[in-house]
Amino acid sequence: MISKLFKLHYPVLLAFLMGVLVWAGYVADKAYFDDNVPGFSGAIAGNTSNPAFWFLSAAPLVFSFAAYRYNRSVVSKLRKHKRKLKLSNRNSGRLLEFVQGLITGRQDITLDTGDQSDELTNSLVKLQEHLVNTHKQDEQRRKEDEQRRWTAEGLAKFGDILRGNYDNIEELSYQIISNLVKYTNSNQGAVYILHNEAGQEKQFEMTACYAYERRKYADKRIEYGEGLVGACALEMEKIYMTDIPDDYLNITSGLGTANPRCLLLIPLNINETNHGVIEIASFYELEKYKVEFIEKVAESVASTIATVKINIRTSQLLRESQEQAKALAEQEEQMRQNMEELQATQEEAARYSEQFVSFTNSVNHTLIRAEYDINGVLLYANAKFLNKLGYPGKEEVEGQHISMFINEKDREWFEPIWDNLVKGGRHFEGYMKHVTRTGQDLWTMATYTCVRNNNGETEKILCLAIDTTEQKKQSLDYEGQLAALDLSNLKVEYSIDGELITANEKFMDTMQYSEDELSGKMVFDILHKDEYEEFQQVWEDVMKGKPFGGQIKGVTQRGEERWLRGTFSAVRDMYGDIAKIILIASEITKEKKMEMETIRQTELLKEQEEKLRNSRVELRAKLKETKEEMKQQFREIERIKLRNERTLEGALDAIVTINQAGLIQFFNKASEDLWNYRKEDIIGKSVSMLFSKEQIEEDEFIRAYVAPGAKKVIGERKEVNITDKNGEVKPVLFLLSEAKVDNEHTYTAFVQNIEVELF
Repeated sequence: MISKLFKLHYPVLLAFLMGVLVWAGYVADKAYFDDNVPGFSGAIAGNTSNPAFWFLSAAPLVFSFAAYRYNRSVVSKLRKHKRKLKLSNRNSGRLLEFVQGLITGRQDITLDTGDQSDELTNSLVKLQEHLVNTHKQDEQRRKEDEQRRWTAEGLAKFGDILRGNYDNIEELSYQIISNLVKYTNSNQGAVYILHNEAGQEKQFEMTACYAYERRKYADKRIEYGEGLVGACALEMEKIYMTDIPDDYLNITSGLGTANPRCLLLIPLNINETNHGVIEIASFYELEKYKVEFIEKVAESVASTIATVKINIRTSQLLRESQEQAKALAEQEEQMRQNMEELQATQEEAARYSEQFVSFTNSVNHTLIRAEYDINGVLLYANAKFLNKLGYPGKEEVEGQHISMFINEKDREWFEPIWDNLVKGGRHFEGYMKHVTRTGQDLWTMATYTCVRNNNGETEKILCLAIDTTEQKKQSLDYEGQLAALDLSNLKVEYSIDGELITANEKFMDTMQYSEDELSGKMVFDILHKDEYEEFQQVWEDVMKGKPFGGQIKGVTQRGEERWLRGTFSAVRDMYGDIAKIILIASEITKEKKMEMETIRQTELLKEQEEKLRNSRVELRAKLKETKEEMKQQFREIERIKLRNERTLEGALDAIVTINQAGLIQFFNKASEDLWNYRKEDIIGKSVSMLFSKEQIEEDEFIRAYVAPGAKKVIGERKEVNITDKNGEVKPVLFLLSEAKVDNEHTYTAFVQNIEVELF
């Protein structure tokens, strides 16, 4: 301690001694060389009036004061230098921690520059901003690329599903909803198909539902406009809900039941017509790109379902038409045979009059029979006539004019036929519509024949007929349905040789042909040359009675490509032989181009992914180069840090650093001298061991300093007492500073011993 005090104040003592020596030398000189001055004390007494004597007498004090001021200035500069070293050390630590955080990939680390900013700090901050922006851009680009790839693959996947040859809507619906639920990571889904058959109310039928990797059985029906499904179809807009009523839908799994988090309903619309609704439920909210993907899939699904429904209906109509045509052909053949027999009977009536009554009874049992005079008045009507026209007895009809049984709209074309019969002309044979008592239509296959007298004059008109009302209604209904089908689809008829017989207007508009230009065209003339080889086998199969359904690529009159999805079906005659081939199809050129564009976009996406991988390799090389530069800077920072620590180690004042838990982290040489503790014995120990229990209890400043978590007095110089290892109490000046890095606090105490201060 005495050695330290001597080191601190020896310049003042030296200056004082020098001043004393100068004064003593002056007095000794006067005493030695001045004979008038007796001795040393006489020299002092003899020079009291000399100003130089008093100046030299004050020299020790002047020299001491000057040395003191100079010493204080040096100490102040040394302390400033210590603070600069400490600040540099703290900044170096922050820079080192910041760079280590960047190397380990921490994007949220911040660099506390305080009030100082240098080129290195600014460069590191800019580097962090650049890395963060690059990372965000890469993440955003990767996310967008992943979403586009996911969408493209999904559209291609569902394109393959929809191109399958489905003739069953339930199976098609299941394939759609099962794959859609799994591909979008949803939990449950259902397909509702709208049924709008003539004479029945509109309603939705759940044709398929799927949940938790299991196929469900669909047996649910919903009236049109009822519930969310009905509202979605009625408004023809999607419905996306995240607040699902508790009683609307439960998702059941092996762990129990739960209400879904979100519900999505997409209408199946095409050409302003709704064909159904797709419903998706999930525990998690669907991202925007997934909703848009489902909407795109719904467009293709709607087109496919519409086509499937048309194909199913077409096949049904063709079967029914063929059956009806066969039945009509049989009836016509039977009628023809009956008419031939009737005509033969009429020709033989004159020769076999005795058989007439028997023949009449036979006719009355099988045919509708009526006789009119030449004026059109009913003379006779058999029971079958009365029964079919709804009259209870002959009294209501006999004597009535024939116009009573014929609709006003049919009289215009029937009157010339009647006039011809009255004049003895050729008989009439064909369809004839009569009017019943209640105003209903009665369709018949009728024959009107004139009956002549012996003079060859027309005496009366005989009507024989067969009731064909039901067959005619079915035939008209089929004709109407075929006409509607003809308006909504492309229809072509080919001979068994492949020559085009007839085509509807929709086909001619699509393929850009006029009726004259189609004359003589073969089936291969409208196909693209790429289809020739494959279609040859298809045509051979169709000629064997095996229908073909799928896609074909055609060429218009102008050489433009047209994609068609349709069915080639063979039509058989009454003997079971193939009479012609019918193609019923719909144009899918836009859908096909979209599919090909999707494939092209997928290939482009793969190229972009390859470019992105190359960019990442370049970025890694740049990062490696940057890391090498940073390591070089770290080594320089470490050298500066080591130099600063060595400088603080040699400081004259005691320096003690503790963490926020009150444990000692730094203890320099001056601190060892002040407390008489070795550094090895004090580092990592509680700072409270540097003070006595009484000092901690009595001094509020020390109590706050040693207590972990307590608010400490920062930046104020305090005079306090400390107790060294030997129990000696020493007064010191205590100055406490605080450093904060992230959430970690450190406190550094600068302690100056004032035990032997002179001033």
